[in-house]
Amino acid sequence: MPWSNQGGGPWGSGPRGPWGSGPQQQGPKPPDLEEILRRGQDKLRGVLPGGNLGGKGFALLVLAAVALWGFSGFFRVEPDELGVVLRFGKVVREVQPGLNYHLPYPIETVLTPRALRVNKIDIGTRTIDDSRRGSSARDVPQESLMLTGDENIVDVDFSVLWKVKPNGVGDFLFNIQNPEGTVKAIAESAMREVVGRSEIQPILTGARQTIEAAVQDLMQKTLDHYNAGITITQVQMQKVDPPQQVIDAFRDVQAARIDYERAQNEAQTYANRVVPEARGKVAQITQSAEAYRQQTVADANGQTSRFLQIYEQYKKAPDVTRERMYLETMERVLGSTNKVILDAGNGQGTGVVPYLPLTGLNPVAPSTGSSSPKSGTNGGSQQGGARQ
Repeated sequence: MPWSNQGGGPWGSGPRGPWGSGPQQQGPKPPDLEEILRRGQDKLRGVLPGGNLGGKGFALLVLAAVALWGFSGFFRVEPDELGVVLRFGKVVREVQPGLNYHLPYPIETVLTPRALRVNKIDIGTRTIDDSRRGSSARDVPQESLMLTGDENIVDVDFSVLWKVKPNGVGDFLFNIQNPEGTVKAIAESAMREVVGRSEIQPILTGARQTIEAAVQDLMQKTLDHYNAGITITQVQMQKVDPPQQVIDAFRDVQAARIDYERAQNEAQTYANRVVPEARGKVAQITQSAEAYRQQTVADANGQTSRFLQIYEQYKKAPDVTRERMYLETMERVLGSTNKVILDAGNGQGTGVVPYLPLTGLNPVAPSTGSSSPKSGTNGGSQQGGARQ
């Protein structure tokens, strides 16, 4: 044959095909299953007494298999985990951390989620770990930018702390598929709803605690409605600022508002000081006027009573009363004055009588009662001169 010298049939030498890609050389053959079984039986015969697998040996094998199957039910729960025992796929009980036991598979199985650990989810920011620069935070505006009730945009970064309920591990495992994603979506939705009902000024100033409490309550109600088996422990607002494009204008507005509040507080302080003083003065003037009124009325009543009494006496003795009134009036008017006695005479003298001021030598206090003889004499002379 023409190709017999090539030592490989019509395609040349070796196991190659006509196009140079024929069947390749075969590798190592797979082990023969019958050979493996035969070797296992030989070893088992060497271990068993008598070298033969009889009824007693088979019973020992079954007993050992049952023992191993029974011991396979022991399991360990870590300190931050809780065990959930399933019997044919149904939750039957929860076990605490430590060494526990359940019926071997396939009767019972166990799941050990980390239900005792407090988990944290950041919304609006991401932490990036870099081996050279360390960890750094990156803003996520798609999550943090929110619209307030007065149609302003605010940038809110917050964190949510959550954990599994003590008696809700089963709900946590089977009612929600992605716990972290569910909590994150509910947190963002609740924050947007609460911020959408509020104005921007309270959000930027003193309403953080109110907003945190409202978001936590709304999240808990939503998770309980889903039977998620999750409890929200705390909501923390990390950063609440206007958007970067208008933050300078918001800071100017905030400074102006602070100045306005300070001026208003100063005015209120001044009013609190002046108004009581004015009220005190008003009360003082009112009391003085009331006292003057009472004094005037009392004096008028006294004068009226005195006049009426004198008038009663005057009706009984008009001449005597008139004379007495005249004398008392003259005594009251002339009792404390210096006297000059003029002698009308017959017109021949100078009209001035030398008078020795005895009162200057021996001053006597004016008496309120009846006149002394000396004063009576002077009074009589005066009255005589006056009458002349």
